Amino acid sequence: MTVPNEHDREAGGAARQAPPGAQDEAGDVGALQAALAAAEGRALESRDLYMRALAELENVRKRASRDVEQAHKFALERIANDLVAVKDSLELGLANASPTDKLREGTEATLQLLSKALEKAGISEILPQGEQFNPELHEAMLAQPSAQHVPNSILQVVQKGYQLNGRLLRPARVIVAKEP
Repeated sequence: MTVPNEHDREAGGAARQAPPGAQDEAGDVGALQAALAAAEGRALESRDLYMRALAELENVRKRASRDVEQAHKFALERIANDLVAVKDSLELGLANASPTDKLREGTEATLQLLSKALEKAGISEILPQGEQFNPELHEAMLAQPSAQHVPNSILQVVQKGYQLNGRLLRPARVIVAKEP
């Protein structure tokens, strides 16, 4: 039996650690693992982009639905302004008509029909008599000193205001109390 020298031990040890072709397999496995990691990264990125696109599509769908709903709800806005002016004229005519006027009954009936039609369409009156002044719903025409009323309360309604489904069509024109 021969004792291997130091050179033989190193060569034999190296051969045991990596047989021929083993380095190629290790390199192939490493390359495959790197490719797999890169593919998984791209898949996660693609999934993220897909989820964002899906969320954006849902937002667009909801926005479009809301816009269509708003368009239906407020499509009457222009004609409502015209009809409100007609109602004001009929009310003014009735207020100034004599009780014996033959047209009074017809005007009252017409005003009732118009009021019901406006109500059906979602148009409501703003009658703020005695309430606190609200600049979002009222337009102050005059500030009048008053010791009997709370400051910024509405003393008199000069012209009614109107809302269409909660949206202001025309502010109520009012006279507001101020400190004397």
